[in-house]
Formats: sequence, structure tokens, C-alpha cells
Amino acid sequence: MSDALRSNSLALMGELPFSLSAPFPCPYLPRKTSRLLFSSLDLSTYSHLVAQGFRRSGDLAYRPYCPSCQACIPVRIEVTQFRPNRSQRRCWKYNQELTVSVKDPNFSSEHFAVYQLYLKARHGDTSQMMTAQDLNFLISRWVRTQLYEFRLQRRLVCVAVSDILEDGLSAVYTFFDPEFAKRSLGTYAVLWQIGEARKMGLRFLYLGYFIKDCRKMAYKIRFKPQQWYFNSWQPVNLARRFYA
Repeated sequence: MSDALRSNSLALMGELPFSLSAPFPCPYLPRKTSRLLFSSLDLSTYSHLVAQGFRRSGDLAYRPYCPSCQACIPVRIEVTQFRPNRSQRRCWKYNQELTVSVKDPNFSSEHFAVYQLYLKARHGDTSQMMTAQDLNFLISRWVRTQLYEFRLQRRLVCVAVSDILEDGLSAVYTFFDPEFAKRSLGTYAVLWQIGEARKMGLRFLYLGYFIKDCRKMAYKIRFKPQQWYFNSWQPVNLARRFYA
């Protein structure tokens, strides 16, 4: 995290009920330690914090607060300016046979089955994941969340979860059946959420964090033009000078 971000976080801590987590192994970069600045808030404050680089897990809003690392860069897309590249247009066309349903965030055994397949493909053993209740980290009592179901014929192949903020959608999490990996469903889900934000009259799609050295994050940089947050939102061509 840059000095500017760290100073801004400390200022927020003086105004809001924030806590700082204990150090834990970074889930994205090997041999790194992470800490989180977090709080439980209401929708208006949460919208404000997402616009300052925060994310959500359950009822908690959080942002990495790592003194020795500034790899996590908040990313957002201004949806009216986005233009898909050739690969993204191909992905969109290839997936037009999918149907998308907008649902309230009530997770079923069907959702959980796809989630388990996704976790197993990405992280190996999922034996500790027992029930659909484990998906509750994706919902909150104080923000409106929508669940987008992507189906091929009647088969559920992908689920995307988004929070509806005052100025945009926040893409909380996406998981998909790895059997259909060739469809680039993660990319398609982002493209679909960009379109959904436009239809709702919202300005931004917040994509969470981009980490240059994390291969799983590489897809995010392909959505252009995009903005990165360094104490203010800046176009990537300007923001890169802050990001070693």
C-alpha cells in the first residue's frame, strides 16, 4: 500500500469504527504477510469506502493494510467508456446461448455444488466446506446484493455476485464450473455486469484488486480503459508511475 493510501486509511479510522486484523499469510502472493483494515457499516458509507478502494466480505468492509507491500491495486471500469477488445467480443459472441437470471442472494445446493467444483479446480482439497451456508460470506445485511445465474440450457455453469452501490456495481465474487473453462466464463461475467451497470444507469463497475504478480488476477487488466486508486482514481497510464 502506498503512503498516500495508508495516510488516507488512518484518517478514516479517526472517523469510523475500524479495526486492524492480525497478520496472516497473503492468499495471493507466496511468502508475503497481509493485514486488513475492516469495519461493519451501512450502505452509504460502504459506497463511499468502495470508492476509496475497499471491498466486502459478509458484513465487513475491508482493505489490505500491509506496511511492506503495496501490490493490491483497486480497479474500476467507467462503463460508458468501456470498449471490448477482439478477444472479449469473441467471448461475448461465443456465450450468447447462455441465459442469465437475476436472483436474490439465497444460495442453494445447486450453487454450492458449482462452488465446490470451482474451489477444487483452483485450490485443491475442499473437504472443510460442508454446506451452502459457507457461501454466506458473499451476502450482507446492509447492502443490496444480486446473484446472477448463467445457464447453458438448464445447467448452471456460472454464478456472479454483485453489490448495488450508489454509483456502481461492485463485483464481489464469481465462480463457475471448470468443465466449461474454455468459455472464459469469468470474462463473460464481467462483460455482462458492465452491461447491467449501464442498464441500471450506474457509472462504474468495481473489480476489486489487481495484483501484477498474481496470475489469477491477470484477466482484470484486459478491461480497458480502467482506473486505479492511489488516494484518487487515475487512468492506468498515469497510475502506473505509482506502481513498481
